[in-house]
Amino acid sequence: MKKVFADTGYWIALLNPSDDLHQKARIITAFFMPSLEIVTSEMIFTELLNAFSKQGALFRRTAVNLINQSFGNPNIEIVPQTSDLFTSALELYNQRLDQAWSHTDCASFQIMHKLGIQEALAYDKHFEQAGFVALLRQD
Repeated sequence: MKKVFADTGYWIALLNPSDDLHQKARIITAFFMPSLEIVTSEMIFTELLNAFSKQGALFRRTAVNLINQSFGNPNIEIVPQTSDLFTSALELYNQRLDQAWSHTDCASFQIMHKLGIQEALAYDKHFEQAGFVALLRQD
């Protein structure tokens, strides 16, 4: 089964019909879904909740439902926030002070390296800067 990493922007696009990338996220998901294992992280889900925190009850509830369903989905692996991951991401963040990568980006890159994942359900150009394929940027 093919593994891809899912970034915050993917989840936002998937859940928000008004997002510019909504249709693309749905198409990519439908194309890959039968043979896809999605890897994401608790840090990504924290960013998702933060992004929807001021969008009203409907979006907040939708995000919570997605996260709760993801924990029970055998095709979604959610990497927990650990002290080791935090420290590893902090080290990468410190090594790449020339980049505008967030700490969560750095944690995502560390997870992808550790699991041998090359593609991300992401639009964020930082994934490409780090040497990965951002599938939502592909035509």
